[in-house]
Amino acid sequence: MKAAILNGLNDLEYQDIPEPEPVGEDPVLVRVGAVGVCGSDVLRYGHGKAYHYPLVLGHEFSAIVEEAPAGTGLKPGDRAAVFPLLHQHGDPMSEIGEHALGTGYDYFGSRRHGAMSERMWVPAKSIFKVPDHTPLTHAAMVEPAGVALHAMLKLDIPTHATALVIGAGPIGALAAQWLRILGCSRVLVADIDDRKLAIMSSLGFETLDAKTGNTADLARTATDGWGPQITVEATGNPKALVQAIDAASVQGQVVLLGDLSGDLHLAKTEVSSLLRRELRLYGTWNAKVTPKGHSEWDMVIAHLGKDLKVEELISHVRPLEEAPGLFRQLTDRSIWYNKVLFAVSEEAQEEVRSL
Repeated sequence: MKAAILNGLNDLEYQDIPEPEPVGEDPVLVRVGAVGVCGSDVLRYGHGKAYHYPLVLGHEFSAIVEEAPAGTGLKPGDRAAVFPLLHQHGDPMSEIGEHALGTGYDYFGSRRHGAMSERMWVPAKSIFKVPDHTPLTHAAMVEPAGVALHAMLKLDIPTHATALVIGAGPIGALAAQWLRILGCSRVLVADIDDRKLAIMSSLGFETLDAKTGNTADLARTATDGWGPQITVEATGNPKALVQAIDAASVQGQVVLLGDLSGDLHLAKTEVSSLLRRELRLYGTWNAKVTPKGHSEWDMVIAHLGKDLKVEELISHVRPLEEAPGLFRQLTDRSIWYNKVLFAVSEEAQEEVRSL
């Protein structure tokens, strides 16, 4: 079968690889529908962050069931999003449903071959069916939307709350939408990218142009000096996290959603201010997919295409054979992009052609 395989630093090839082997309990053979490019994929490709080579990238993906064991409730033709983390049985955190907080887990597209390929075997419990009418490109957005939802569910959202999201990329855009869905009266979104700010404005958000001043100052001005009760850092820039902390109101809540690209340095005065304002700082990682049927991923699927918009965030959809050239462009930033997806299956490619 064909796959985009990372053979080394900056060395991605679209080539034939062996057929996949079954994995996990009740393995299900699927055809990959569409697969998204995460920032971590770009780091693995161009910055030496891969666990090993060769590696098929891709952990944000949709799929079409080909073969499924009896008793799984799955049948050929079912459309689905696939949870990429393979938890370790017997791990104490996995035993209470906190799979992402366990140790020794495996991961599609990171620790083992992922979804930038035509076919995969995945455990039945990792499959979350989506309605038949759901575009496969949209279903591939369930994974990042689940990451954003998991982070926002950590918050205790006050009555008539104002929130600030720093970073209007896909994760920030999804976080902003969840804040609105979960009850925030105002959601401000800050970025330096005019095109991303325009997308957020089109989705009905108030935007702050971070090129015009310090984001914390802009947020305080927008809130009559009080500062937002909730601030979310979604860029991975250490300076943006300092601004998120600085912007928060008294007894505010700060969510660290971006994976920091460097060390964070807080001055003594900043730490003192954090203490005296009694801020709460939340770390967050991945998503929770238990209990099945009532999980965060189930909530994403229920809102997808309704009050959770993903199509507006997708800047590129390309066939998988274009992955080597496109990854070079993403790494050297020779093109503007927001969310990049590859349409792998014929069904996904036909959906793109029909747009």
